[in-house]
Amino acid sequence: MRLHALIALAAALCGACTAPPPAAPADSRAALAAAASVPGSFADNPIVYFVVTDRFYNGNPSNDHSYGRQKDGQQEIGTFHGGDLAGLTAKLKEGWFKELGVNALWITAPYEQIRGWVVGGDKEFKHYAYHGYYALDYTVLDKNMGTPQELREMVDTAHAQGIRVLFDVVINHPGYLDLQTARELLPQVLWPDSEKATLRDYHSYIDYNNFAFGQWWGREWVRAGLPGYIDGGRDDRTMQLAHLPDFRTESKAPVRLPEFLRRKTDTRATDLPDTPVRGYLVKWLTDWVREYGIDGFRADTVKHVEPEAWSELKREAVKALADWKARHPTKKIDDAPFWMVGEYWGHGPQRSHLHDAGFDAMLDFDFQKRGAQYARPEALYQAYARVYAGRPGFTNLAYISSHDTELFDRGRLWDAATALMLAPGGVQIYYGDETARPAGPSPRGDPQQATRSPMNWCSMDTALLQHWRKLGQFRSRHVALARGEHRMLQDEPYAFARVDAASGDRVLVALRLTKPASVPVGGVFAEGEHLHDAYTGQRHVVRDGAVHLPAQPVVLLERAPDAR
Repeated sequence: MRLHALIALAAALCGACTAPPPAAPADSRAALAAAASVPGSFADNPIVYFVVTDRFYNGNPSNDHSYGRQKDGQQEIGTFHGGDLAGLTAKLKEGWFKELGVNALWITAPYEQIRGWVVGGDKEFKHYAYHGYYALDYTVLDKNMGTPQELREMVDTAHAQGIRVLFDVVINHPGYLDLQTARELLPQVLWPDSEKATLRDYHSYIDYNNFAFGQWWGREWVRAGLPGYIDGGRDDRTMQLAHLPDFRTESKAPVRLPEFLRRKTDTRATDLPDTPVRGYLVKWLTDWVREYGIDGFRADTVKHVEPEAWSELKREAVKALADWKARHPTKKIDDAPFWMVGEYWGHGPQRSHLHDAGFDAMLDFDFQKRGAQYARPEALYQAYARVYAGRPGFTNLAYISSHDTELFDRGRLWDAATALMLAPGGVQIYYGDETARPAGPSPRGDPQQATRSPMNWCSMDTALLQHWRKLGQFRSRHVALARGEHRMLQDEPYAFARVDAASGDRVLVALRLTKPASVPVGGVFAEGEHLHDAYTGQRHVVRDGAVHLPAQPVVLLERAPDAR
């Protein structure tokens, strides 16, 4: 067996490693549960865990080769690895996300993707839709992800832990027409022997001049530059992103169901009277909300769709979730409305017009770029507090790693975790940042694939994981970290406080204590007040307007359960 095949086999076997490092002892957990806790609403203090489901954990190996999908026997860059909804449920039941303080789980789009592969990178790898961005049928689950019963169990399990479920959704484009899907649903556009295609001759098996392409999505649905179709435009709204078909969401003309969906035997899609393209997409996506109680969407490629479409999606999703909660009062987390976060390339922490177009938050691309400030984050915190302090209901999601940019330096994750989980605003954890998941192979033509490597269950940095857990649980108890007024108390050792006037929540954080030191409480806590260090479990008392702390890298102070 070749070396790369042995490596792939070892990685697959390693997926069986399931035991996380031990959680906090029972007495420590009891102290944390009893400590002062003002978590705030989800909208004010979102802690979102983003997982590429296929690369996380394989809970049901029987679905690994759905639709005939196969491994490539090489580096497995763009193939399905086996992660699924059942795997997410297993990790929910283990407490993986709860231990991190997570209150929302953002998963890659689970609805059906194109069935085969397309050419990845510079003819470098077979690229399947493991990431959920090449939709084929929005109305049914992709079989690699699991069954309706497995989705329902996953959502119910998350809700029982107070964890919301967010779907990644795309209304800018569907997927390419790959050879496998074409053989099953539109064989007229293929030349003979397409099953023999390789990375180098793939496109030679497709008759791109064939007007039978009209039986695919069709001219009324997408811009595609194919016979009978409109070409993609030159602006953000009408361009064909990465040569993908571009949905005509701006059109108000009613459309009928595309021909390929009419002949697809397992679809749930039906004709909708007097409904344009946008209306179908909104209906298809909000049906998941109404059926399963999906709590929110992460919207892809916001820049490439008109704001009116996002507003309509949000309005209908709000109605759908309210309907589900009315029918499932014992399964809902609370009565909060549907929540939506968007990806608009380059958006920072500021408020923008998109917050008025259906979005409760946007992904913050700036935070990752400020990595040089993570070890000494005061300037970063001051800047972010000016944006978020005292502004309930408005937030964005900062992150340190992303599937679309890069993984943050694996050697600096300790400082990065600290900077992120103590930052004002909302935060997003990318799977494997808590365990130092190493990057995968980086194709020359698509280096972002390196950010989507398999979760490193067999090689976790357990000390780093415990660090993330302590920070995450502390954050989950204190809305002041997200919304509070930021006060620097001293520069060395560095200490700051956050105080949320609306709720009364308050915390004090000290970092880089290389020797015992006194830290002024700055009026945040009263003389004689008992404090609990959520990082070590130690108790402290305010004396002479200060707390006296031992040498340690992180101190997370909150009111002790019997504070007086």
